[in-house]
Amino acid sequence: MDTLANVGLGLATAMQPANLFYCFLGVFLGMLVGVIPGIGVLSAISMLFPLTFYLDPVTALIMLAGIWYGTGYGGRTASILLNIPGTVANAVTCLDGYPMTKQGRGGVALLLTTLASFVGGSIGIVLLMMFAPVIAGYAMDFGSAEYFSLMVLGLVAASTISEGSAVKGLAMVVLGIMLGTVGTDIYSGIPRFNFGMLSLADGINLIALAMGMFGVAEVISSIGKVESGSVDPESVKLRAMKPTGDDMRRSWMPMLRGSGIGAFFGTLPGTGPAVASFLSYAVEKRVAEDPTRFGKGAVEGIMAPEAADNSAEMTSFIPTLSLGIPGSATMALMLGVLMIHGIAPGPALMSEQPSLFWGLIMSFWIGNVILVILNVPLIGIWVRMLMIPYHLLFPAVLVFICIGTYGISSSTSHIWVVLVFGLAGYLMRILDWPAAPLLLGFVLGPLMEEHFRRAMRLSRGSFSTFVERPISATVLVLTVLVLLWGLRSWLRQKQRVRALSRD
Repeated sequence: MDTLANVGLGLATAMQPANLFYCFLGVFLGMLVGVIPGIGVLSAISMLFPLTFYLDPVTALIMLAGIWYGTGYGGRTASILLNIPGTVANAVTCLDGYPMTKQGRGGVALLLTTLASFVGGSIGIVLLMMFAPVIAGYAMDFGSAEYFSLMVLGLVAASTISEGSAVKGLAMVVLGIMLGTVGTDIYSGIPRFNFGMLSLADGINLIALAMGMFGVAEVISSIGKVESGSVDPESVKLRAMKPTGDDMRRSWMPMLRGSGIGAFFGTLPGTGPAVASFLSYAVEKRVAEDPTRFGKGAVEGIMAPEAADNSAEMTSFIPTLSLGIPGSATMALMLGVLMIHGIAPGPALMSEQPSLFWGLIMSFWIGNVILVILNVPLIGIWVRMLMIPYHLLFPAVLVFICIGTYGISSSTSHIWVVLVFGLAGYLMRILDWPAAPLLLGFVLGPLMEEHFRRAMRLSRGSFSTFVERPISATVLVLTVLVLLWGLRSWLRQKQRVRALSRD
């Protein structure tokens, strides 16, 4: 009965006119961002982040979440039609989606992946409804020591499991934590690391950092590298979208397997939709009766990755909402919305803010239905948008970034922060230093400091409190294992590079 009551409360919240409007706006913008290569979901969420100051926290989260999972629907359009992935997670869809387009079956691929996205997203939402409250129930017994250990595990996992060098990822996490200490000490009220600048008394602004690191850096790095393409309009008309019986027969099991893989990896820090999509493709190729079909327009090669993508996007909210620990940079921005509105993320969120938690979950159902309804009719518009010259598109993005940043506090200092972090983000891309771990460290750093200092006060300065408490000790052991595994993978990669250089 409690579950039914919570579902009813969530539906009542999600069906409010303002929430419905911003859910529609979020998924529409998500599709738009996914279709246009080079912008990315983080850039879009960063640009719209200032809007959340003036919205109810439930409405703000519904809109940002719609952008998050809406990109999965839009990202495959450019992947299938132009062989240009709208997002990283949609990159694997190019392998079989684009060959289907060259065979005149691009419309079939778009329709089937819409079905795969809906099924994968639905399975992810069901798992979110089942497991997030269970995890939160156990987490109610957590103290500051356990929260600190969990945050350390999340940061280490996100920096070592994700693509790239584990050492670079850890270094960026540390840099993010250091940037998070700028401002006023939470216990003493003494300014620190602000170099006497009054504009940094409250710390570095999260929105300005995110807009610069992801929005401006994305624009700079994409200049001269992204080109508009051409698409045959006949291949995406409604009459060209009807799949064959063999297409449907080959779709169901890959779709279910992909949903399961995505649901699992969505809950793990540092993995998420991209890893789930690539792994699901590899699994389908391994279990296929004829693996040689893959890369030549196999239906299984588009169904499994798209189902995994959307399933992972939904289940990534499980650790974010139940434990207050984001597994990705996008989830860190979601937590930033809660903290800006004075809502403490964590297991108490479900009991203290049930309308927020269940309203957000039920909005996922509504958003997925809206995406299915919108996706097919809007394909013609997306095709035309892919023809927009990028020398016109990217300056408009920069203008919106500046307007959004200035609207935060009407301070030009925030625009300078955007500029500094935009240049820093571009240099990091050139040097192959990941930006997402820095954002995770920046968001979680102040929370880690608060829980660490509180745990030390309660234990009267004894570090043993982190290993004497069973849950904290177990999490720290897992952290060490993840760290060693990440460093081992990094060393093996270095050895392979040296071996290739010698050859």
